[in-house]
Amino acid sequence: MSSELHHRAVVADAHNDLLMAVAARPPERWGSFFRDRWLPQLREGGVGIQVLPVFIDEQYRPEGALRQTLRMIECAHVLAEDNGEQVALCVNGADIDRALAEDKTALVLALESAPGIDASVELFSTLFRLGVRIASIAHWGRTPLADGSREDATGSRLTAPGVQALREMERLGMLFDISHLGASGVAHVLELATRPLIATHSCARALRDHHRNLTDDQIRGVAGTGGVVCVNFVPDFLTDDQAKVSVDRVVDHIEHVASVAGTDHVGLGPDFVREVIADVTAPCCETADDDPSFRFPGLEGPAGLPLVTEAMVRRGLPEQDILKILGGNIRRLMNTHMG
Repeated sequence: MSSELHHRAVVADAHNDLLMAVAARPPERWGSFFRDRWLPQLREGGVGIQVLPVFIDEQYRPEGALRQTLRMIECAHVLAEDNGEQVALCVNGADIDRALAEDKTALVLALESAPGIDASVELFSTLFRLGVRIASIAHWGRTPLADGSREDATGSRLTAPGVQALREMERLGMLFDISHLGASGVAHVLELATRPLIATHSCARALRDHHRNLTDDQIRGVAGTGGVVCVNFVPDFLTDDQAKVSVDRVVDHIEHVASVAGTDHVGLGPDFVREVIADVTAPCCETADDDPSFRFPGLEGPAGLPLVTEAMVRRGLPEQDILKILGGNIRRLMNTHMG
């Protein structure tokens, strides 16, 4: 039953950093590397909508951040063009519907913390023209727009450019992503937002007390805007006990978010980072394989997503709720408010 249900669902992954791994190759290999390494996994996992965050590694910040941002956006366009029979880069709901009707994976570009923009908020419009449809404005630390969750002790809200960024994104039709944003920043955004928000990859703090996770009040706040909270699969955000890492623990977080926000406001944001880190790390250095907090047997990549459906069925979640969680809610949000 679960296999048939998963195949029938529109599965949406709100956060996979695979673009980092592809862009690390020479441009002439972008299309083929994606086709050989990532496309089979997306197809096996039944991924219908894949958000591609543009994350800029520390080595490019600050001087090279915009150049690397543009390079990764170009990479997304190239890999989509080179694999046009199986994927499509989408900028609105109509594009997504068309891609799904043609049995293609719909790719959606996002910015993670937007270091290439810095305080030049007008560049959101430039990147929107290039296809970006989702953005966050902080990662772990401080940016000119806001503080990330690791800076929660500062109690800081959005900066003046950060407020401008939110307004500009709402004007453009770009979804504002609160994942990684500090607690005071999330509260500030919830005060100001006039359009639905998204948390592309965040777990429930009630189940794992980690600064990267969202409190029940924050989850309710996102739902109150009409937005969606997408549950992260990174083991360290799921539990503080590696022995308890399991697909069922993912479902624990899904069920908790649903109980707080309602089933119309839950999605998946797996953050399959282990393979990406291995792909972009030099042979001399430690990789995700050396870090137990990234080890998740069976859910190392998109091919494991049917296991989540199986676990939800086993848990007794209603079929209509499972379809919403797997991707129906994200599809609705994108169709209604993106672009």
